[in-house]
Amino acid sequence: MTDKSQLLSSIFRHLDGLVVAPVAIALKNKSVLEFILNKKEIKLSELTTIFKANEGYLNVGMRVLASQGFLNYEVNNKTQEITISINEKTETAFSMFHLYEDVVGLLQLSIHFHPRLFEDTPFEKLNLIFEKYKKRYGIEPSDNLLKNSIQDQILKHIEGYLIGPTIVRLAMNGMFHKYFMETSFRPEEFHKSPENFKKILDFFVHLGWFLEKNGNYQFTESGLFFAKRASAYGVTVSYLPTFAKIEELIFGNPDVLKTADGENEIHVDREMNVWGSGGAHDTYFKVVDEILIKLFNLPIEEQPKGILDMGCGNGAFLQHIFEVIERQTLRGKMLDEYPLFLVGADYNQTALKVTRANLIKADIWAKVIWGDIGRPDILAHDLKENYNIDLKDLLNVRTFLDHNRIWQEPQHIDENRISKSTGAFAYKGKRISNNLVEHNLLEHLQKWSPYVYKFGLLLIELHTINPNLTAHNLGKTAATAYDATHGFSDQYIIEIDVFNAIAPECKTQ
Repeated sequence: MTDKSQLLSSIFRHLDGLVVAPVAIALKNKSVLEFILNKKEIKLSELTTIFKANEGYLNVGMRVLASQGFLNYEVNNKTQEITISINEKTETAFSMFHLYEDVVGLLQLSIHFHPRLFEDTPFEKLNLIFEKYKKRYGIEPSDNLLKNSIQDQILKHIEGYLIGPTIVRLAMNGMFHKYFMETSFRPEEFHKSPENFKKILDFFVHLGWFLEKNGNYQFTESGLFFAKRASAYGVTVSYLPTFAKIEELIFGNPDVLKTADGENEIHVDREMNVWGSGGAHDTYFKVVDEILIKLFNLPIEEQPKGILDMGCGNGAFLQHIFEVIERQTLRGKMLDEYPLFLVGADYNQTALKVTRANLIKADIWAKVIWGDIGRPDILAHDLKENYNIDLKDLLNVRTFLDHNRIWQEPQHIDENRISKSTGAFAYKGKRISNNLVEHNLLEHLQKWSPYVYKFGLLLIELHTINPNLTAHNLGKTAATAYDATHGFSDQYIIEIDVFNAIAPECKTQ
């Protein structure tokens, strides 16, 4: 029987690798790592000055390495200073960072090709790395247990680069359809370039994901585990366009990935991101069911007129909510007389398009409109003007969105507010202090208080944890990956205890 906890640990370590490798190579190329090793301890502000870096993104990069245990990272929110220092892992880890060069080079090459097709040029480079990896890059086990541990950690990161983008492309192209998962098949049944595809399958055989017999391939139990969880890679892989520009973000133009309103995003593959988010979020939907059932079993005059899902993504949360209410509540038996007014709102046009398609397919009627998490006043005006609905009469829900608000300088500063967060935050390359992030979050939530006091705000949110805690729990959390994807794209994930301390401060208006 396969140990599922070990397989899940591999997924988390793969995700670590997707973000650590490009950060490590960018800092190595600029000799920052060598400098830190020699200095042993240094302030982030000094590093920024010496290497002419964008402090906000340099801070994110340092925290990413610290979360893997490769550095010590201390933030003093009272003085707003950050101290970087070496530990017992630093020298050995830094000496092995050159092993990341192949996969980061592949990333730089692949970014010029279609993100979901296996084209010949990048594939040829991928295959060369397959062969190196199978031989562990020539690394022999050492007598030093710590060194072996770091070797395995870095090799697992490299495996993540070989696995992550590959499994996402296969999943989005239908490889993990029930037909292929339950029967044996030949490469030519799935791919127009069977010789190339065979090399990918052979690598999966090496990993123990497939069995091969007479040119036929069949999933193993381990392979099925990863195939069924392919969407877990989707969000992190969708940010590879950002990681291809890490060196430029940290040491060059911090706006290199910015686009004007209305233009297609270039820092993330949004279609892939929405696909990955939908799959990853299914698990969390169950926690809201109890609240929904209680609310929609109340007397009808005490119930919301409907639901507004801000940041509807692919519409899965809205669909889930409707189905719970329809099947498990008294309101569900009264929908003809008291229909639910459902609204899916999102800032991104791709997400709106996907939501519309999915809700139509599910035969669920809903309004799908543009909305900005930072401007509930505009949303409220649109609903009243166009549909004669008060936003406050709806149950406001959202998943993993508040951290993705566009940065605004706080209007009111309380000098006595000293943050307890260990986060690394930036806006257009500039470092934002944790104190300011807390002020900003408070003002953000206060904007919503006039619209949620009646029925509350039901949200599922993403949080960070102390990088030292992450480092002591490698393979148990996706914190490193999410800190990086969100930190380099100007998003603001804080610890749950910090969030819970701020939320009650919002006054009902």
